[in-house]
Amino acid sequence: MKKLFSALALGASLMGTAAVAEYPEKPVEFVIPFPPGDLEDLLTRIIADEFQDTYGVPAAVVNKPGGGGGPFPGAVSVANAPADGYTIGSFVIGVPVVGPTIGIPDLQPDPFEPIGIFLTYPFVVAAKGDAPYSTMEELATHAKDNSVLFGHFGERSIPRRHMIAVSRQLGFEFSSEAAFDALDCNTLASGDADVISTTAQLIFPCLDNLKILASATNERISIMPDVPTMGEIAPELDLSTWNGLFVHKDTPADVREKIEAVAIKALNSDAAKELAANTGAVIYWKSAQEAKAQIESDIKVLKIIDDLVAGN
Repeated sequence: MKKLFSALALGASLMGTAAVAEYPEKPVEFVIPFPPGDLEDLLTRIIADEFQDTYGVPAAVVNKPGGGGGPFPGAVSVANAPADGYTIGSFVIGVPVVGPTIGIPDLQPDPFEPIGIFLTYPFVVAAKGDAPYSTMEELATHAKDNSVLFGHFGERSIPRRHMIAVSRQLGFEFSSEAAFDALDCNTLASGDADVISTTAQLIFPCLDNLKILASATNERISIMPDVPTMGEIAPELDLSTWNGLFVHKDTPADVREKIEAVAIKALNSDAAKELAANTGAVIYWKSAQEAKAQIESDIKVLKIIDDLVAGN
């Protein structure tokens, strides 16, 4: 009888061990809280393809644009998913820097752990080619006596707040604003906005027919070296817009490591290098620790920006 119980116990133990499957064993989703087509979308698809090739499980990119709510509705869907590495967020700077501060219960306190940061957007301030201003300073002069509508990705988005802060530094206000899921050639051509804060990727098809007033990057964009950065115009407001991979804080460390390994491999691929060369995007890899330091630094700069936006 004792031998029987011992055999049963051993069998149960082996069954329990077998039940703990090695990650990944089922399809994985990369959630992007914006429509398809921008740089984070293209790069995340490169990462997802590499994930599928490396681990042999389906890896899908799911776009969940939030409209005027910006990236936060999509981020909430990742926060509410199981902490098992099967739902991965591809998030812009605003999710970890702003998300925990705006009263969304599912994002407060910050529910995410960075895997790493992989992209600095070539974010720009753009106007139509026939606009009566070619620089931020000329825009400031024009806006003091004329109506200028500013298009952005949402009231709470960092690029919008960054632009408003710089405009305050230059002594002008936009007459009105509007939020869009996408800010592209059609936004300006249709007259929906006079000035937009968007990525070079979204306006690339009509770039030669636009005026680029400034870039919201730490350094000048390689494909438009004559365009000054916001930091050159207002040094204390030097801030860039980046994107990274995030998972729920309770996701096991070995799972995070497997996601990181695939991301690093994908970002060193010929496809990623070609995308960087053609668009001016800065593609790299910052580890989880480096990402946390970047987030802390950006929170401090954003405090200065928000004080200006609030009129303090």
